[in-house]
Amino acid sequence: MTQYFNIQPDNPQGRLIKQAVEIINKGGVIAYPTDSSYAFGCHIGDKEAMERIVRIRRIKDDHNFTLVCSDLSELSVYAKVDNNVYRLLKRFTPGPYTFILAATRETPRRLQNPKRRSIGLRVPDYPIVSAMLTQLGEPIMSSTLILPDQGQPLNDAQTIRDELEHDVDLVIDGGACDMEPTSVVSFMETLPRVLRAGKGDVSYFE
Repeated sequence: MTQYFNIQPDNPQGRLIKQAVEIINKGGVIAYPTDSSYAFGCHIGDKEAMERIVRIRRIKDDHNFTLVCSDLSELSVYAKVDNNVYRLLKRFTPGPYTFILAATRETPRRLQNPKRRSIGLRVPDYPIVSAMLTQLGEPIMSSTLILPDQGQPLNDAQTIRDELEHDVDLVIDGGACDMEPTSVVSFMETLPRVLRAGKGDVSYFE
């Protein structure tokens, strides 16, 4: 049965954050709020949990999962960036952006897009996510909470609970999020390329 935590968005309760992280560490799939929309999340090394998200969303194997990070300190472990790109990422994080970057050799293959050898990276500006990441001590593997045949992500926790009662292990209610997903910007070519215009302003990259 899906657990349901009502967590204060501005002052997350430490006890509930700890329990949420325990669920992630035990292989659970969670639905959680961010500074853009709700998202699915799981442990970065859990292949089975990732496959559950793929089945729930009915997405293809080459879907770009995203590493949700507390800051850019872990960037060099998973992605290859030069100084110019790093300064640009620093300017736009934290915020509602997902950046597609070339994966390092140390990045496990299952975390990469199999065709482009890329990895998505995101640093949200949202206290609940920041608290979970601090407790977890590593990134969360994540994907926008868009259900099959729906064009927009769900933004109401109770609706998510009703829809995914038997599919996820935890729904975190942090209040309504925006209906808009993150903006996605790729750095896989010489110049940045906007793959999806979402909540974050992309005018600088166009």
